[in-house]
Amino acid sequence: MSQLALEGLSKTFRGVEVLQDVFLQAEQGEFICLLGPSGSGKSTVLRMIGGFETPDVGKIRLAGEEIQDLPPNRRNIGFVFQDYALFPHLTVEANIAFGLKCHKTEKAEMGRRIKSVLELVGLTGLEKRYPKQLSGGQQQRVAIARAIALRPSLLLLDEPLSNLDAKLRRQIRLEMRELQQELGITTIMVTHDQEEAMTMGDRIAVLQSGVIQQIGKPLELYKRPANLFVAGFLGDPPINLQPCRGAVRDGLPGVEALDAFLPADLGSGGESREWEGKEFVLGIRPEDIGVAKSGSGAPGIPAVVDVIEHLGSSALVHVRTEASRTKLTALVHAKWIPEAGERVLLDLHAGNGLLFDKTTTLAVPGFAFRQPAEPAGIGS
Repeated sequence: MSQLALEGLSKTFRGVEVLQDVFLQAEQGEFICLLGPSGSGKSTVLRMIGGFETPDVGKIRLAGEEIQDLPPNRRNIGFVFQDYALFPHLTVEANIAFGLKCHKTEKAEMGRRIKSVLELVGLTGLEKRYPKQLSGGQQQRVAIARAIALRPSLLLLDEPLSNLDAKLRRQIRLEMRELQQELGITTIMVTHDQEEAMTMGDRIAVLQSGVIQQIGKPLELYKRPANLFVAGFLGDPPINLQPCRGAVRDGLPGVEALDAFLPADLGSGGESREWEGKEFVLGIRPEDIGVAKSGSGAPGIPAVVDVIEHLGSSALVHVRTEASRTKLTALVHAKWIPEAGERVLLDLHAGNGLLFDKTTTLAVPGFAFRQPAEPAGIGS
């Protein structure tokens, strides 16, 4: 039995459908991230689980029990809000004790729990401080300590790191993940930050316009996105997306794109005779485009460098192909990095490419590019 099960949740606000038939299951101890742009419905899902919104249709089960009609205080769920929601007039100790008092926890037990959670979040010795005397990271730890002190069956996190600077955010997310694994609490976190979702979640549910587009492990979503939205939303730098057409050369199916012919195995995507001329969208991740010096003798697609973004040990190389003027971005990890205006050759690692139906935006089922013996280029 799943620890949490969402069964067909739908919700309409003022005639606008913000959630459509949402199904999701979380196993005991699993960390699931709800990822999507603003307005995608992810916070509405979290508020429904916590009891702050009621679904128009559907059921919410926690450990097998239906809870969609229970008030928040009867759901045994811990909630960490985006703004921490600490009481400014209460000390760290008193903030953590607040929920325990509401649950009528005995004084001795309350003291043990407060001491225990302060040790877990690394705040021992700060019991008597007030929130204004704490850093943002420390305030976040207090909010987490207050939630886990109640020993909830489920922990909900609503963009808990969005108010922290980048360096502290990376530190706190590592601490939160280690703490969650140590406690074994099933956790659902809302975020619009794909890096947080990719590094923290056991699985990710990607939402758009109130619909779950895909659920899966981070690398599964990155390498095998279900549609164009997931492919474009995941990845930093973003994926290169280019229109292309199906083609057949010497009886071999593939696509004509980026000044090259890329051979492929169709799988269940269609027969060769139905393939030629069909419109698709090709996806190539920046790390799957190699850049070599022009005139080096290596085969490849001729291009000109527009802009270089230096990232330290790597660089983003923005280019235009010479034949079609197509703009692409390559992520280069090498000692040699070209300069703006320089002519280069592009090596497409087509075996890692993705293909989507232009009409439906869905990934072509069973399709896979063949990895050529030589880099893809003109005449290949």
